[in-house]
Amino acid sequence: MGAPRIAIGSIFTECNQLGGMPIDISWFERYELHYGAAILALPGGVVGGMLQVLHERQAEPIGLLYASTCPGGYLTRDCYRQLKTDLLVRLQAALPVDGVLLPLHGAAAAEDVGDLEGDLIKAVRALVGADVPIVATLDLHAHVTQEMVHFADALVAWETYPHRDAFTTGARGAKLLLDTVEGRCRPTMAMAKVPVLTGGIHGSTEGDDPFAHLMRQTKAAEGYPHVLSTSLFLVHPYLDQPAMGSGPLVITDNDYAQAETIAGELAAAYWARRFELEPVLYTPASALAQGLQISGGPVILVETSDCAGGGAAGDSVATLKALLAANITATAFVPVVDPAAAAQCHTAGLGAPVTVTLGHQLDPRWGEPITVTGQVTHLSDGRFRYVGGIWDNIEGNMGPSVVLTIGAIQVLVTTHSTYDWMDEQWRAVQMDPASATFIVAKNPMNYRQAYGNIAKAIFVLDTPGPTPPTIRHVQYKQLQRPYFPLDEQIENLTPTILKRRR
Repeated sequence: MGAPRIAIGSIFTECNQLGGMPIDISWFERYELHYGAAILALPGGVVGGMLQVLHERQAEPIGLLYASTCPGGYLTRDCYRQLKTDLLVRLQAALPVDGVLLPLHGAAAAEDVGDLEGDLIKAVRALVGADVPIVATLDLHAHVTQEMVHFADALVAWETYPHRDAFTTGARGAKLLLDTVEGRCRPTMAMAKVPVLTGGIHGSTEGDDPFAHLMRQTKAAEGYPHVLSTSLFLVHPYLDQPAMGSGPLVITDNDYAQAETIAGELAAAYWARRFELEPVLYTPASALAQGLQISGGPVILVETSDCAGGGAAGDSVATLKALLAANITATAFVPVVDPAAAAQCHTAGLGAPVTVTLGHQLDPRWGEPITVTGQVTHLSDGRFRYVGGIWDNIEGNMGPSVVLTIGAIQVLVTTHSTYDWMDEQWRAVQMDPASATFIVAKNPMNYRQAYGNIAKAIFVLDTPGPTPPTIRHVQYKQLQRPYFPLDEQIENLTPTILKRRR
């Protein structure tokens, strides 16, 4: 037998069905869109980890398509059709293959396909047949479906949040695939879901967060005999799909009973900690009042409801309104995505006074624009480079961007939304977070690593938006009750079991 031929293909993003802007092909062109041999040169991320293992074990990697972008709303029908067709056509041309690696997210949706990953895995299975192993890697915020479990041989999720282990997860997925190809194991999956839908505020895998305890308990099960892999999912709650829930996925070596038993026990532990995953919230006004009593800064105002990393448009000015109303004299940093305002400021030029209508113009469901007058104090093309995380060393692109200074408030106005990892966006426009008294952070978790060592206080805000810190007020259309936190107690609850026996 020659070197095993392993195909690699992906459509990777996280989608929001409560709001946000539709994702078309230009979104992927701004981040990562690679074909064929170009994929085999990717040095980092999930694909980099996969390639390292394939080379070490003398397998032949075959690049299909790798498309990755910042989260947004759903993929447009045309965008998904184009990417899916490109991937499948290249796979068809590469056949026969001995295995397929799919570095996916797990919470993507298209305009006409709610379960993008399940649909894609099913299509790949139809081409390669029943006997060719398929292993997909997933974000731990995936919405794992029965279709995903049924058509894949194994699903392997990231173990960290903030997400630091894309490379090693790719390596784990590749090792499991090659072990399966070589007949060393027979992956047998079971996932146990409980109807818990919570945001990411207490979803860290580090320290004393409740999810960290659950993750450590889940990973400890990998020490049991015959257990090949364990994953734990805190479902992305900003989809609107049937049967959403959180819980563990266990893969054993041809022992389904053991996989289901372990998964069920871990799911029960997840349900028991559900209340700990809900955050304490503040109105912007109350957070500011308390923040002004604190000596120095920065004080972090977490406006997670407008998280571009969760698919929101990034155009909320809810916290900016509160800062203006408070007439603060201390420096505040605020990010807002508003292409029209950014263009107007670029036209006005550096140093110019300008009056702009700002905010809630991309996704107007969540608030009203405001009119502000300030001075253009910095102009930028919006390009920066990520340092660490999912897109380590990948160029980010905010598009034409400006710093609009309104008294003590410095507003970073960008053309495109971008994923927040550390403080790269501020640094790209020469803004130093350590110099600010207030920083508006539009993400539920990564603000900890960006500002955790310098923050004097952190307040999680209760503001309108498609990525709220709690889903108590979300009105789903497809997801049916009961689910936590709307239903705090569910009588005779038993986990939903998704299973795959090869």
